[in-house]
Amino acid sequence: MTTPVKLAVIYYSSTGTITEIAKELHDAGVQAGAEVRLAKAGELAPQDAIDSNPAWAANQASTTHIPEATVADVEWADAVIFGTPTRFGNVSSQLKQFIDTLGGLWAEGKLADKVYSGFVSTATAHAGHESTLAALYTSVHHFGGILVTPGFTDPAKFVDGNPYGTSHTDGQGTIPVDDAVRTAARIQVERVIRTTAKLKAAAEAETRAEARSHAEEESPRRWWQRRRK
Repeated sequence: MTTPVKLAVIYYSSTGTITEIAKELHDAGVQAGAEVRLAKAGELAPQDAIDSNPAWAANQASTTHIPEATVADVEWADAVIFGTPTRFGNVSSQLKQFIDTLGGLWAEGKLADKVYSGFVSTATAHAGHESTLAALYTSVHHFGGILVTPGFTDPAKFVDGNPYGTSHTDGQGTIPVDDAVRTAARIQVERVIRTTAKLKAAAEAETRAEARSHAEEESPRRWWQRRRK
């Protein structure tokens, strides 16, 4: 029997939008039967900058219970979903800094063959939804990872309209995460888990087949050794 998919949802959030989407992905992943770890990238901004923005300070205070992501979380996972707000159409420095710490795993080949996906938020429409995810996915290609995006694989995806990953325009904090975004998150995480489960099952079946083949090759020799005794 195939073991449950191990999913890591690793994100950076300043004012809380990405935190909310990350929690939605976590809950939907658990509902879909995966073992899920939710973790945040470490903060790089100075505390006075955080304190100057009430939403930023509130998100920091409300997420103290969420552990900071570690290299071990990625090594443990069968699938990883990264989340970030856009920064000039690119990945936030906090998430990128975490990704840069994965060099040791990459050198050992331990990032390859895992499933990866991503989600994003922006302040305004057309402000980096797709370019940020495309930039994030460049790292996945270097990992040798298996990229699984939601695509337009569900009619609901034509509502949110982003085949690259779940995304939200927060209007500088004036537009809350809505049902369309929550549905997009559910579709994305379910597809990631389904695909990962198939890959995991195939790998485990291959391992069992190799073990049986090895046992069959060894059994005549053991029989002959027993006969000689």
